[in-house]
Amino acid sequence: MDNNTTPVLQLTGICKRFAGIVALNDVSLSVRAGEVMALIGENGAGKSTLVKTLTGIYRPDEGMIELAGQPIRFANAQDAMRAGVTAVHQETVMFDELTVAENIYVGRQPCKGATGRIDWSKIEAKAEKLFARLEVSLPVRARVKDLSVAQRHFVEIARALSQDARVVILDEPTASLSQREIHELYRIIGQLRAAGTAIIFITHKFDEIFAVADRYTVLRDGQFIAEGAIADVTEQDLVALMVGRTVKQAYPKADVTPGEVLLEVKNLCHPTEFDDVSFSLRRGEILGFYGLVGAGRSEVMHAIFGLSSAARGTVRLDGKEICVSCASDAIKHGIAYVPEDRQHQGAHLSLPIMQNITLPILSRVGFFLRGRRAQETAIARHYAEQLELKAAHLTQNVSELSGGNQQKVVLGKWLATNPKVIILDEPTKGIDIGSKAAVHRFIGELVSKGLSVILVSSELPEVMGLADRIVVMHQGRIEHTYNRADATPENIVAAASGCALPVEECV
Repeated sequence: MDNNTTPVLQLTGICKRFAGIVALNDVSLSVRAGEVMALIGENGAGKSTLVKTLTGIYRPDEGMIELAGQPIRFANAQDAMRAGVTAVHQETVMFDELTVAENIYVGRQPCKGATGRIDWSKIEAKAEKLFARLEVSLPVRARVKDLSVAQRHFVEIARALSQDARVVILDEPTASLSQREIHELYRIIGQLRAAGTAIIFITHKFDEIFAVADRYTVLRDGQFIAEGAIADVTEQDLVALMVGRTVKQAYPKADVTPGEVLLEVKNLCHPTEFDDVSFSLRRGEILGFYGLVGAGRSEVMHAIFGLSSAARGTVRLDGKEICVSCASDAIKHGIAYVPEDRQHQGAHLSLPIMQNITLPILSRVGFFLRGRRAQETAIARHYAEQLELKAAHLTQNVSELSGGNQQKVVLGKWLATNPKVIILDEPTKGIDIGSKAAVHRFIGELVSKGLSVILVSSELPEVMGLADRIVVMHQGRIEHTYNRADATPENIVAAASGCALPVEECV
């Protein structure tokens, strides 16, 4: 790739402000044909604002956008798409009831001659050619609601190709994918690169950056920090550029000796999701749950929190059997659950930070009492400060926050209930290294105060770094429970794969 060629897309001096808040300040960026450029930064660094500016959702207050060397201004998202700039987001936005082919060509359906009728057979034939080009087997008549997350991403990529996209922005595309699906995405990225498409790749996972990217651009606090070739930097270099400091201890383990058994689960079963699940959780303990996609970890947590009416089994808290038939029962008994899907299950995006945090404790705060606002503000400020929440003010809507800060709001909301047990389901999924470090530190503080934590994570270093014991699930059953001293990556992955021996002995 010739670095002297004119960039397909170039930004110079981009600034964007919202009600006096500077979201982007003098940001510059460029990406060339056939290049993968990693856009790197902590949550709140300005990546989302920049993507919205590139795709016509926002208009920059200052600066210039050039496409193939020519200045251009996007009036709206349709303008950007017509110009060949499109984005594939972590949370795909499509019409669930329409077919794959209909979603690809929605708003651009070819018609039959002068009749004006949509040519459905042509739409399906063109969609099939796109997937053949991607070497992906996907039925074009399938409804999008029936697709996996990975398949939805492939539909979005096919839609971009159908518009002859010159620049494709992949925004956290692997956050919900299995390893096999991630490697399939890598293959498709290679095809796009070979075809001369310029790719902006946004991820918080360094292994992905070094696997697919040619160059990097780092943002911090809305400002351009650095750019260069991936071959010339290390992971530690990028971390220092992102956070403005080195991260010496990624998983700070609190020095806490777990106490007596607080929560005991026996013979928990579900007709289709899991079977005979039994475990205990001690006071002040972090109990990790690890497993491959489909192992049943989240489904077990749903049952404990009263979200699965079909589940049967015994749950004892503080030595007493409790009945948890709904979420309010769990909250009443002192069990809190931070779900994996923060946007749809964890937070009310259209409500302010303050109201989100106090939502589960309205009965304590009061609905119309004098002084309610001051009490709400005090509670929200307490947890915002503890979690190092980055926001303009506590009345800012959660939808305006970055993913990592949305997750902190969800954590604050459940901690405000003063639980005895908190279940964290993928608490650092899709958030940057700085936000992860803040969440990890806070988990350590929680157990230091006697709280018990169940940590469900797909990231092996995270669960090994933080947990006192690790429960490994495979196909809906507990395969093994490891003490911290006995846990190795080999035996944990072996158990998660249904292998009784270390990986190298199971081949």
